[in-house]
Amino acid sequence: MNIAIIGSGTMGSGIAQLAAQAGCNVLVMDSNQSALTRAVQNLDSTLTRLQEKNKISAEEKMLIQERISWSSSIDSIADSQLVIEAIIEDLNIKKELFISLGNVVSQDCVLASNTSSLSITQLGASVVNPSRFMGIHFFNPAPLMPLVECIPSIETDLDLFNKTCDEITRWKKVVVKAKDTPGFIVNRLARLYYGESIRQYEEGIANFETIDAAMKSVGFKMGPFELMDMIGNDVNYAVTELVWQQLFFDTRFTPSQTQKQLSMAGYFGRKTKRGYYDYRQGEPTVNINENKDVQHAISMRTLVMLVNQATEALQLQLATSRDIEIAMTKGVNYPKGLLQWGNDLGLDYCVAMLDNLYNTYHEDRYRCCTLIRHLAASGQQFIIS
Repeated sequence: MNIAIIGSGTMGSGIAQLAAQAGCNVLVMDSNQSALTRAVQNLDSTLTRLQEKNKISAEEKMLIQERISWSSSIDSIADSQLVIEAIIEDLNIKKELFISLGNVVSQDCVLASNTSSLSITQLGASVVNPSRFMGIHFFNPAPLMPLVECIPSIETDLDLFNKTCDEITRWKKVVVKAKDTPGFIVNRLARLYYGESIRQYEEGIANFETIDAAMKSVGFKMGPFELMDMIGNDVNYAVTELVWQQLFFDTRFTPSQTQKQLSMAGYFGRKTKRGYYDYRQGEPTVNINENKDVQHAISMRTLVMLVNQATEALQLQLATSRDIEIAMTKGVNYPKGLLQWGNDLGLDYCVAMLDNLYNTYHEDRYRCCTLIRHLAASGQQFIIS
């Protein structure tokens, strides 16, 4: 299969590596020649490290590199059967690109965006024959992260969509199918992991270190503040703001002033040496409140909010229960699926805690999803299939 990747950054190069390892002929197109040169060098370094670790042979490295070609001309992708865009997360720039692609590729070529949060339907509206347009969202780094979210627009041909999902599965990726909704599955649900943790910090319940420790005590590999510092507050805040706006300013997704201030100050996290933590002298010293009751209260409050959001995603048919569980365990490495977590905590426990929070704050963010309430009242659990 002939694949074209638009954009030679970390994500674009990673997707190209994946496709080439799966035996596809890949063309990476980027109008910036110096970016292409860096991408070629970075890929060679990556493959060399894999060879040194005996993950690939010298012959496999050579074959992967032979299958990838590089170009700064958009005309070079004319023979592609699938084009995946992996450029800057800007709606207008992406739309301009897809308008241009319509004049280059065939009418049968599948066009896809790797966007993490922009509307697939809105992007697809700029495409000639939008029935062949879809979202294919890889997670960074693409060669290592197992999950791919595939998203059809309201105009996507579903037979073509399913065939493309099968192709991505052939690349040894775990594919979940999501409705075209802000944040899809992972970025929509994960907002609560960050948002409720920041809320508890802003209320003075605990410091960053204690909240991180609380979430790690129930199985998360990284606490929310550690994770935001790794992702980058600029990136995380931008996604939070976009999801909030696209959900018609739903107050449950309202961005925090704390993260906004850090982002405005350029405290993006590890990449700038300052974020929620200060990395200028190396790894920060932490000051954790060892009170287990405090940590338990923090973790349970955040967990029931996550379970509530996962339940709403299921109730709104944004994805199947199976895909919701896979998305969160494979996409952001949660220790277990959120619906299963709800079953394990007890749905009546989740309802009681959410109602207590709502009665305390009288804020819409704490309203209990009707599906949890219904299941709890009838003594049922989530069926994950």
